[in-house]
Amino acid sequence: MTRPRTASDLRFTARADPLSVGACIIVSMTQSITDALHALAHQHLPDDIAERWIGLLRPGLALDTAAGTDPVVGRLGGLPELPENEEWPIWEGHGPLSFVASLDCAALPSAGLDITLPTDGTLAFFYFDGQVDDGVAVVAPDDPDSWAGARVLYVPEGVRVVERAAPEGIGAYPEIPLTARAETTAPYLWHPAVYREFAPMPDDHPLWSEEFQDALWDHSEGAGHRVGGHADPVQDEVETEVAHGALHGPPWDDPRIQEEALGWTLLAQFDSDDDAEMMWGDCGTLYWLIRPEDLAARRFDRAMFTWQCG
Repeated sequence: MTRPRTASDLRFTARADPLSVGACIIVSMTQSITDALHALAHQHLPDDIAERWIGLLRPGLALDTAAGTDPVVGRLGGLPELPENEEWPIWEGHGPLSFVASLDCAALPSAGLDITLPTDGTLAFFYFDGQVDDGVAVVAPDDPDSWAGARVLYVPEGVRVVERAAPEGIGAYPEIPLTARAETTAPYLWHPAVYREFAPMPDDHPLWSEEFQDALWDHSEGAGHRVGGHADPVQDEVETEVAHGALHGPPWDDPRIQEEALGWTLLAQFDSDDDAEMMWGDCGTLYWLIRPEDLAARRFDRAMFTWQCG
């Protein structure tokens, strides 16, 4: 039997010293990305519009596969380490969820983010990925009966944990260590925050210009794995999808949806990943969003989930 451990025993042992050379490199990379977005905006937009758009940029953390001496901040796949009295998450009537990823909050270089992540403990992400029913049941924000199909568990530092075997019918994904790098994220052009900043937006608004949209597309590296910042949607803005669900499905032209969407922020997104053998639909991405006040209160049970694919 696996021995009980505390969160401090987890395998995420690498730590980034804020005064280390590595931290300086992260700052330099972030500045480089920020400068690139600033230059892009001023190249394709009038200066006043460019400055207002730049004001909507947000800091995030890109999660990449760790290699060599990279500090490890979490992992995709493998088996979760949960409190001894914590049941494996299930969706009643459907079956157990699959373990997607975990993040070591103490190892994440989150001080530069504009969201208040915990500074210790672990976040574990679970999703009903269709292994037990061949993809029949779908988890969607506009179906409250499906919300139990995606979970975020927070395990504070010092809580005794034990590695759990996957339930029958669930195969664990290959374990892939993750490292973090700071990045500056741009809002999706149809994000409610963009409309709030620039409304009204006629068809000839500079943000709709083909040159600016093409430049943003060329700058983007795709959805990827991310903590904080703006979500990078595969289809349309995920904040609106979550807001529609949180309001229990009013008509899509209901103005409350856009207002509600402004109250949700990205917690984490996990892209399809060949190394981890994760394929969410057709090269899709999983998104967990949360209200800032719930994040500050550590109410991860109130996080909302959506997913998109091509």
